[in-house]
Amino acid sequence: MSLIYDISVPVSPRLPVWPGDPAPMLERYQSMEQGAEANLTRFAAGVHVGTHIDAPLHFLADGAPVDAIPLEQLIGPAEVISLTHVNAITAEVLTQAAIPADAQRLLFKTRNASLWREPAFRRDYVAITPDGAEWLVTHGVRVVGIDYLSVAPFEDPVPTHRILLSAGVVLIEGLYLNEVPPGRYTLYCLPLRLQGAEGAPARAILVKET
Repeated sequence: MSLIYDISVPVSPRLPVWPGDPAPMLERYQSMEQGAEANLTRFAAGVHVGTHIDAPLHFLADGAPVDAIPLEQLIGPAEVISLTHVNAITAEVLTQAAIPADAQRLLFKTRNASLWREPAFRRDYVAITPDGAEWLVTHGVRVVGIDYLSVAPFEDPVPTHRILLSAGVVLIEGLYLNEVPPGRYTLYCLPLRLQGAEGAPARAILVKET
């Protein structure tokens, strides 16, 4: 028997977005109540809405787009690491955390969980510092996920992103880990196959065998 955790945030016009990004739009374009044969909804948003993937092209001019990311990198064993007591994910924090030596996919559960209840974007979210990013690369991590809209600090998002993306680390941002206990799971994260885009919305789940 398996437990399945949906770790994707629901997308609606009330979802917070990065400042300057277009807010998601969901509009009933055709309605059966108004005489149409079927209901039809129009959707528009930036590719970094809600739970999404950052591809290398997001911060590297010659980086690969999201449709070039191998899916096997986004499917496999993953560790949910609880860091709800910290304000930043530094190299020191990671050294002290109980991270298995063989972990290649790390999903960080932080105090960001409460921020999804607020419609306005918050700048004081927990993020990975550049030295934390270097630690992850040095320890062979291939996938990094976090529970708000960026793995990097709002004040200077470039260094952390470039360190991770230039090393081939795939970034999953905007996870919903509120109800997920720390531990090992199987991750399935499938981004939309948007040709040439620097990112894409994704549906992500964790599976726990019981």
